Amino acid sequence: MSKNFPVHSAETAPIEAHGAFEAAFNAFGLVPNLIGVMSSSPALADAYLALSDIFENKTTLSSVEKQVVLLAVSRCHGCQYCVAAHSMSAEFQQVPDDVINAIRNDTPISDHRLKALYNMTTAIVQNRGWLSDSEVENFFSAGYTAHQLLDVLVGVAQKTLSNFTNHIADTPLDQQMANYQWDAASKNDNAQVR
Repeated sequence: MSKNFPVHSAETAPIEAHGAFEAAFNAFGLVPNLIGVMSSSPALADAYLALSDIFENKTTLSSVEKQVVLLAVSRCHGCQYCVAAHSMSAEFQQVPDDVINAIRNDTPISDHRLKALYNMTTAIVQNRGWLSDSEVENFFSAGYTAHQLLDVLVGVAQKTLSNFTNHIADTPLDQQMANYQWDAASKNDNAQVR
Protein backbone atom coordinates (compact mmCIF):
# COMPACT_ATOMS: atom_id res chain seq x y z
CA MET A 1 0.00 0.00 0.00
CA SER A 2 1.27 3.44 -0.88
CA LYS A 3 1.35 6.09 1.82
CA ASN A 4 -0.26 8.34 -0.79
CA PHE A 5 -3.37 6.14 -0.78
CA PRO A 6 -4.26 5.29 2.83
CA VAL A 7 -7.00 2.89 3.84
CA HIS A 8 -9.26 5.35 5.62
CA SER A 9 -11.50 4.50 8.51
CA ALA A 10 -14.75 6.35 9.18
CA GLU A 11 -12.75 8.54 11.56
CA THR A 12 -10.02 9.51 9.06
CA ALA A 13 -12.05 9.70 5.84
CA PRO A 14 -13.25 13.03 4.47
CA ILE A 15 -16.67 13.85 5.87
CA GLU A 16 -18.10 13.64 2.34
CA ALA A 17 -17.20 9.93 2.31
CA HIS A 18 -19.16 9.00 5.43
CA GLY A 19 -22.19 8.07 3.34
CA ALA A 20 -20.03 5.65 1.36
CA PHE A 21 -18.86 3.98 4.57
CA GLU A 22 -22.46 3.53 5.70
CA ALA A 23 -23.57 2.28 2.26
CA ALA A 24 -20.66 -0.18 2.08
CA PHE A 25 -21.42 -1.55 5.52
CA ASN A 26 -25.10 -1.94 4.64
CA ALA A 27 -24.26 -3.66 1.34
CA PHE A 28 -21.38 -5.91 2.44
CA GLY A 29 -21.65 -6.17 6.24
CA LEU A 30 -18.20 -4.58 6.52
CA VAL A 31 -16.28 -1.68 5.03
CA PRO A 32 -13.76 -3.28 2.66
CA ASN A 33 -10.28 -1.81 2.37
CA LEU A 34 -11.22 -0.89 -1.19
CA ILE A 35 -13.81 1.61 0.11
CA GLY A 36 -11.29 2.88 2.66
CA VAL A 37 -8.89 3.65 -0.19
CA MET A 38 -11.57 5.02 -2.51
CA SER A 39 -12.86 7.36 0.19
CA SER A 40 -9.90 9.69 -0.41
CA SER A 41 -12.11 10.66 -3.36
CA PRO A 42 -15.69 10.59 -2.08
CA ALA A 43 -16.84 10.91 -5.70
CA LEU A 44 -15.04 7.68 -6.62
CA ALA A 45 -16.44 5.81 -3.61
CA ASP A 46 -19.96 7.03 -4.40
CA ALA A 47 -19.61 6.17 -8.10
CA TYR A 48 -18.37 2.66 -7.33
CA LEU A 49 -21.14 1.98 -4.81
CA ALA A 50 -23.80 3.40 -7.14
CA LEU A 51 -22.64 1.14 -9.98
CA SER A 52 -22.49 -1.82 -7.58
CA ASP A 53 -26.08 -1.19 -6.53
CA ILE A 54 -27.25 -0.77 -10.12
CA PHE A 55 -25.47 -3.92 -11.28
CA GLU A 56 -26.82 -5.92 -8.35
CA ASN A 57 -30.40 -4.65 -8.37
CA LYS A 58 -31.28 -3.37 -11.84
CA THR A 59 -29.64 -5.71 -14.32
CA THR A 60 -31.23 -8.87 -15.71
CA LEU A 61 -28.36 -11.27 -15.05
CA SER A 62 -28.74 -13.91 -12.33
CA SER A 63 -26.69 -13.72 -9.12
CA VAL A 64 -24.34 -16.40 -10.45
CA GLU A 65 -23.97 -14.61 -13.79
CA LYS A 66 -23.19 -11.31 -12.08
CA GLN A 67 -20.39 -12.95 -10.13
CA VAL A 68 -19.00 -14.48 -13.32
CA VAL A 69 -18.87 -11.01 -14.89
CA LEU A 70 -17.22 -9.39 -11.86
CA LEU A 71 -14.69 -12.16 -11.45
CA ALA A 72 -13.94 -12.27 -15.20
CA VAL A 73 -13.24 -8.53 -15.39
CA SER A 74 -11.04 -8.68 -12.31
CA ARG A 75 -9.16 -11.71 -13.70
CA CYS A 76 -8.69 -10.06 -17.06
CA HIS A 77 -7.32 -6.90 -15.43
CA GLY A 78 -5.06 -8.96 -13.15
CA CYS A 79 -6.53 -7.39 -10.00
CA GLN A 80 -5.36 -9.50 -7.06
CA TYR A 81 -7.66 -7.74 -4.61
CA CYS A 82 -10.85 -8.11 -6.66
CA VAL A 83 -10.16 -11.68 -7.79
CA ALA A 84 -9.93 -12.61 -4.10
CA ALA A 85 -12.99 -10.53 -3.17
CA HIS A 86 -15.15 -11.96 -5.96
CA SER A 87 -13.94 -15.50 -5.42
CA MET A 88 -15.33 -15.15 -1.89
CA SER A 89 -18.52 -13.44 -3.11
CA ALA A 90 -19.00 -16.03 -5.84
CA GLU A 91 -18.78 -18.82 -3.29
CA PHE A 92 -21.43 -17.10 -1.16
CA GLN A 93 -23.64 -16.70 -4.27
CA GLN A 94 -23.28 -20.44 -4.92
CA VAL A 95 -21.29 -20.16 -8.11
CA PRO A 96 -20.01 -23.70 -8.71
CA ASP A 97 -16.44 -24.22 -7.49
CA ASP A 98 -15.33 -25.48 -10.89
CA VAL A 99 -16.50 -22.21 -12.49
CA ILE A 100 -14.71 -20.06 -9.89
CA ASN A 101 -11.52 -22.10 -10.30
CA ALA A 102 -11.73 -22.00 -14.11
CA ILE A 103 -11.94 -18.21 -14.08
CA ARG A 104 -9.18 -17.83 -11.49
CA ASN A 105 -6.90 -20.20 -13.43
CA ASP A 106 -7.93 -19.16 -16.95
CA THR A 107 -9.06 -22.64 -17.91
CA PRO A 108 -12.21 -23.57 -19.87
CA ILE A 109 -15.57 -23.37 -18.13
CA SER A 110 -17.66 -26.52 -18.59
CA ASP A 111 -21.07 -24.80 -18.32
CA HIS A 112 -21.88 -23.68 -21.89
CA ARG A 113 -23.92 -20.62 -20.89
CA LEU A 114 -21.48 -19.35 -18.25
CA LYS A 115 -18.60 -19.99 -20.65
CA ALA A 116 -20.32 -17.75 -23.23
CA LEU A 117 -20.79 -15.04 -20.59
CA TYR A 118 -17.15 -15.29 -19.51
CA ASN A 119 -15.98 -15.14 -23.13
CA MET A 120 -18.14 -12.09 -23.84
CA THR A 121 -16.99 -10.27 -20.72
CA THR A 122 -13.36 -11.00 -21.48
CA ALA A 123 -13.77 -9.95 -25.12
CA ILE A 124 -15.32 -6.63 -24.03
CA VAL A 125 -12.39 -5.90 -21.71
CA GLN A 126 -9.62 -7.09 -24.02
CA ASN A 127 -11.06 -5.45 -27.13
CA ARG A 128 -12.29 -2.28 -25.40
CA GLY A 129 -15.84 -3.01 -26.51
CA TRP A 130 -15.01 -3.66 -30.18
CA LEU A 131 -16.77 -6.99 -30.66
CA SER A 132 -16.82 -9.18 -33.74
CA ASP A 133 -20.09 -10.41 -35.20
CA SER A 134 -19.13 -13.96 -34.24
CA GLU A 135 -18.49 -12.99 -30.60
CA VAL A 136 -21.93 -11.38 -30.39
CA GLU A 137 -23.58 -14.30 -32.18
CA ASN A 138 -21.93 -16.83 -29.84
CA PHE A 139 -23.29 -14.88 -26.87
CA PHE A 140 -26.79 -14.78 -28.31
CA SER A 141 -26.60 -18.47 -29.27
CA ALA A 142 -26.07 -19.30 -25.59
CA GLY A 143 -29.48 -17.77 -24.85
CA TYR A 144 -28.47 -14.25 -23.88
CA THR A 145 -30.12 -11.09 -25.20
CA ALA A 146 -28.97 -7.66 -26.34
CA HIS A 147 -30.34 -6.31 -23.05
CA GLN A 148 -28.09 -8.68 -21.10
CA LEU A 149 -25.07 -7.83 -23.25
CA LEU A 150 -25.51 -4.17 -22.37
CA ASP A 151 -26.05 -5.10 -18.70
CA VAL A 152 -22.60 -6.74 -18.76
CA LEU A 153 -21.17 -3.26 -19.43
CA VAL A 154 -22.41 -2.08 -16.03
CA GLY A 155 -20.36 -4.81 -14.34
CA VAL A 156 -17.36 -4.00 -16.53
CA ALA A 157 -17.60 -0.33 -15.53
CA GLN A 158 -17.99 -1.18 -11.84
CA LYS A 159 -14.98 -3.49 -11.80
CA THR A 160 -12.83 -1.19 -13.91
CA LEU A 161 -13.19 1.48 -11.23
CA SER A 162 -12.18 -0.90 -8.45
CA ASN A 163 -9.51 -2.81 -10.39
CA PHE A 164 -7.73 0.35 -11.45
CA THR A 165 -8.01 1.83 -7.95
CA ASN A 166 -6.36 -1.29 -6.55
CA HIS A 167 -3.61 -1.16 -9.18
CA ILE A 168 -2.84 2.47 -8.36
CA ALA A 169 -3.08 2.14 -4.56
CA ASP A 170 -1.93 -1.46 -4.06
CA THR A 171 -4.92 -1.98 -1.76
CA PRO A 172 -4.16 -4.52 0.97
CA LEU A 173 -6.37 -7.59 1.07
CA ASP A 174 -8.96 -7.66 3.84
CA GLN A 175 -8.45 -10.36 6.46
CA GLN A 176 -11.82 -11.91 5.52
CA MET A 177 -10.49 -12.58 2.00
CA ALA A 178 -7.19 -14.20 3.01
CA ASN A 179 -8.32 -17.71 2.04
CA TYR A 180 -9.14 -16.48 -1.47
CA GLN A 181 -5.82 -14.81 -2.22
CA TRP A 182 -4.82 -14.86 -5.89
CA ASP A 183 -1.45 -13.97 -7.34
CA ALA A 184 -1.62 -12.37 -10.77
CA ALA A 185 2.12 -12.83 -11.25
CA SER A 186 1.77 -16.60 -11.22
CA LYS A 187 -0.99 -16.53 -13.85
CA ASN A 188 -1.08 -15.53 -17.50
CA ASP A 189 -0.95 -11.78 -18.03
CA ASN A 190 -4.40 -11.70 -19.62
CA ALA A 191 -7.34 -14.05 -19.73
CA GLN A 192 -7.83 -15.70 -23.09
CA VAL A 193 -11.22 -16.00 -24.75
CA ARG A 194 -12.07 -19.68 -25.12
